[in-house]
Amino acid sequence: MSVATTHLSHPAALAAEPPRLARQLGAAGLIPFVLGAALIWLVYPEAQPLVTLAMAGYAACIVAFLGGIHWGLAMRAGQHEPAHFGWSVVPPLVAAVGVLMPAYAGLVLLGAMLLVCYAVDRKLLVEQGLNAWLTLRFRLSAVASLSCFIGAAGT
Repeated sequence: MSVATTHLSHPAALAAEPPRLARQLGAAGLIPFVLGAALIWLVYPEAQPLVTLAMAGYAACIVAFLGGIHWGLAMRAGQHEPAHFGWSVVPPLVAAVGVLMPAYAGLVLLGAMLLVCYAVDRKLLVEQGLNAWLTLRFRLSAVASLSCFIGAAGT
C-alpha cells in the first residue's frame, strides 16, 4: 500500500483541521510551558533549580513525543519509511542531552529542538497528507519554544 493510498484511507487525515479534542489537549499541554517560564522569573532563587528542572523535563517529554509521532506514522504506513524511523529517534536523544545541561543552555536547546521538530514536520507530515495539523503544530511549537527561551533567560 503506498503512502498516498494509506493517508487517503484515513478520513481524519483529510479533515480541514484537527479534531476539537486535539486542539484542546494541545492548548492544555502549553500550561506547563507558560507557567514554568513565569515561575522561573517569579520564584525565590532557592526554588529556581527545581522549577527549571521541571520545565526542562516536561519540554524533553514533549520533544520525545514529537519524535515518537514519526515512528507511529512509519508503522501506520506499513512500509519501511527510513525518513520517519530515522528521524523518530533524534528528538529523544537531543531531549536527554537538554535535560542534563545547565538550565540556561538546556532550555535553549529544548526550545530550538521544538522548532526543528516543527520544521521537519512541515516536510514529513505533508508527505503523509497531514497538512491540516501544521497550523496547530506551529502555534503549539511557537508558544512552547518561546516559553523555553523566556525560561532560559530567567536563569
